[in-house]
Amino acid sequence: MLRRIIIAACLLGCVGETAHTQESDVRERARDAKTSKTKPNDDPAAASKADAAKTPESKADPIRQMQSNAVREQSASWGHWGNQPDRYSTWTNHSNRLIPVYTFGFTLDSLRDRGSQYSSPKQIKKLYGRVPEGTLNPSAMYYDQTDIYTLQQAAFNAGYSNIILMVFDGMDWQTTRAASIYKRGKVSYDSGRGTGLSFQDFREMPTDFGLVCTSPWSSGAKYDVDSQTVINANHPSTGGYDPSRGGATPWQEQSRRDYLLGLDREMPHSVADSAATATSLSTGIKTFNGSINFAPDGTQVVPIARQLQDEQDFRVGIVTSVPVSHATPAACYANNVTRKDYQDIARDLLGLPSSSHRSDPLPGVDVLIGGGWGESQGEDSLQGRNFAKGNPYLHQDDLKRSDVKHGGRYVVAQRESGKDGAKQLMNAAQLAVENDDRLLGFFGTKGGHLPFQTADGRFNPTFDVKGTEQYSKADLHENPTLAEMTSAALVVLEQAVEGFWLLIEAGDVDWANHANNIDNSIGAVLSGEAAFDVVTDWIERNNAWQFTAVIVTADHGHFLVIDEPQRIAEAGSK
Repeated sequence: MLRRIIIAACLLGCVGETAHTQESDVRERARDAKTSKTKPNDDPAAASKADAAKTPESKADPIRQMQSNAVREQSASWGHWGNQPDRYSTWTNHSNRLIPVYTFGFTLDSLRDRGSQYSSPKQIKKLYGRVPEGTLNPSAMYYDQTDIYTLQQAAFNAGYSNIILMVFDGMDWQTTRAASIYKRGKVSYDSGRGTGLSFQDFREMPTDFGLVCTSPWSSGAKYDVDSQTVINANHPSTGGYDPSRGGATPWQEQSRRDYLLGLDREMPHSVADSAATATSLSTGIKTFNGSINFAPDGTQVVPIARQLQDEQDFRVGIVTSVPVSHATPAACYANNVTRKDYQDIARDLLGLPSSSHRSDPLPGVDVLIGGGWGESQGEDSLQGRNFAKGNPYLHQDDLKRSDVKHGGRYVVAQRESGKDGAKQLMNAAQLAVENDDRLLGFFGTKGGHLPFQTADGRFNPTFDVKGTEQYSKADLHENPTLAEMTSAALVVLEQAVEGFWLLIEAGDVDWANHANNIDNSIGAVLSGEAAFDVVTDWIERNNAWQFTAVIVTADHGHFLVIDEPQRIAEAGSK
């Protein structure tokens, strides 16, 4: 039975425009690269020669060639990553940029009426435990990431009964603009909400746009993964946001300063990782980098998905283009002192005993679809003493005991040689509906993620600062896309009587931006846009807009600086 629907598609930021019309991520990607077809030590010159050998595609794909040339020459007039404009790539981590948020079916008026938390010393102290230097801004027009949690609560309280949270991981305003410019083949805006992408242009219901601060409580904490305890609880916060250094809006930032990179010695506000930000999105608190729903004082917090599941009998779904137990999907449901404890996080997601819930397992989600398939690891001290040799993201024994074929609660679809991944997944979804079972989809290429879509949709990445990824026909055939995963999830979740909460994560945006790859970055945004289109099409087919509230946001920014947007437009128009 379809009831009211809340869709939160994460692309955060709040600037008062209504239209009713760090380190841990780098270590994680480095580890992932060890088992990936990515070759971090590829020689750019050699890679360029190999790239040039593919002349028919390369010459017909100018954005791909722009990326190749920029990495080979380490310079590009059209843009760069980092705060040094004379070098193409000097920053591969996150930034403290304000990020965008788009809502559909409801607006940000409740936040405007209350005012930005950054305009009130009392509210700032609630966020950070103190008032960090430079953070108070009486005229602030931006909100905080914790307000996304508040919006979800408000939507439910207003009568919306299903929540879909879509997170474009790592997609800041500049990344969004690059994708829009490429898609439209022209430069159509230099401030505000923008136009060109579906979530910018959709006007079938009340819609809104704003900006959000992502700074965490602190850059990290000491913990014991085996006992699941935080050792240095209640240490002073190092988070905050100074608009005089970072900019009151993304289009007003000072891109040559060190501040947004967390390197300003005079104002060293911490830059967030995906665990702390996703915890803020899901629970409404600030916490330390690496935390999966653990507060700075060491207590566990309950994310909104579990609140709705426990108290309102909601169904819960998670869809991601990266490993199922990575930080963003993890923080939507699990508890763990570290995002690195993948296997235990997966157990929480599947309702199995874990290091955080040994004797009283969580109920588990109703739909879990994502990557991580095919990976294997012999040891991992970061996952504690109970790490089991095998798949580090979702152990094969846990997958087996979750399968209905072995007495579990999930119809399992996983990548199989020669089989169409999208058809496999949809067949499993329909079987789950027929038998009132749950759905588990497990896919991926080397490294655990889905194949990276390039800007032109060919899935043929060129080299970047992390190396080069190449995909076989099997990689593309045997894996569904994020949009196809979303369709399958909705088939199961739309059966919910009381309502549902769904996360859709375009996680490959983050991977592309870490690699300073403009081609992959644009492709990842467009891949996420396709998933957004699936959602809106589904709502319209079911005549459900009157019951729907949508939030589209990101979790944090990176540091792409566009110097000549017209060059990207020209690449998109060819």
